[in-house]
Amino acid sequence: MQGIILENISNLYKVKSNGNIYDAKARGKLKKDQIFPVVGDNVDIDIINEKEAVINNILKRDIFIKRPKISNITQIIFVISTKNPKPDLLMLDKQLAYAQFLGINAVIVLNKIDLDDVYLHIKELYENIGYKVILTNAKQSKGIDNLKEILKNNVSVFSGNSGVGKSTLINSLFNGNVTQEGEISQKNKKGKNTTTTVKLYDLGNKSYIADTPGFSNFSIEEIESKDLDKYFIEFKKYIKDCAFVGCTHIKEESCGIKKAVEENKISIERYQRFCYIYNELKDKEERKW
Repeated sequence: MQGIILENISNLYKVKSNGNIYDAKARGKLKKDQIFPVVGDNVDIDIINEKEAVINNILKRDIFIKRPKISNITQIIFVISTKNPKPDLLMLDKQLAYAQFLGINAVIVLNKIDLDDVYLHIKELYENIGYKVILTNAKQSKGIDNLKEILKNNVSVFSGNSGVGKSTLINSLFNGNVTQEGEISQKNKKGKNTTTTVKLYDLGNKSYIADTPGFSNFSIEEIESKDLDKYFIEFKKYIKDCAFVGCTHIKEESCGIKKAVEENKISIERYQRFCYIYNELKDKEERKW
């Protein structure tokens, strides 16, 4: 039989197969071959009894994310809040670049829109680039129907800094306390991370959503600095205007990207964050050697 891994705690896996959920362990041969199942994996299983199963094999993965470990997702839902915590657009741009690198769909959710109207600028910025932006107030279930529509027939991972409202959004989607909601520290207004493991929640009709640990674990180091421009989607049509092959768009003259920024065809704030991410990746690459 085949199933999908919904959760992994230590060496025990929750596997859904034919409408049933089993506690499963991986065959010894998988461990021996250094093959480790992760949440999102489609697996072959043997049923032991009505509650237990054994994982025999992992089917081919379409997508695999190393940190946090999850496979076979079809889109990433990037959640940022307008306030408490304030919007982290640098983190958002890193995540969007990573989604492009993986070749999967990216959706931006602007949550807590009742707290600050900064969302209007953010919405305009990213919609002009070409991203889907959904406005929500998770506490009042505003925008939840629009979000549900986006989630249909997808395996979607929710990501974003702690406290932005990922767990509250998931609870709103299910009309109940499916996952623990975090609190915001009154002292520093930062989120307290409540999600400790990656977990898939079944929305029905082959639709799943994943909650993940706080993105202190988030890494885009798989992207090489020289390729970063490929994953800022509004850059693509201007790269051909660069005078030099392999232009970094940082210090070079006659750069198509820098010219587009000067002509307001590319947002200067997105370009500045590109430069920051490029230098960060470059620095890490140099320190490897």
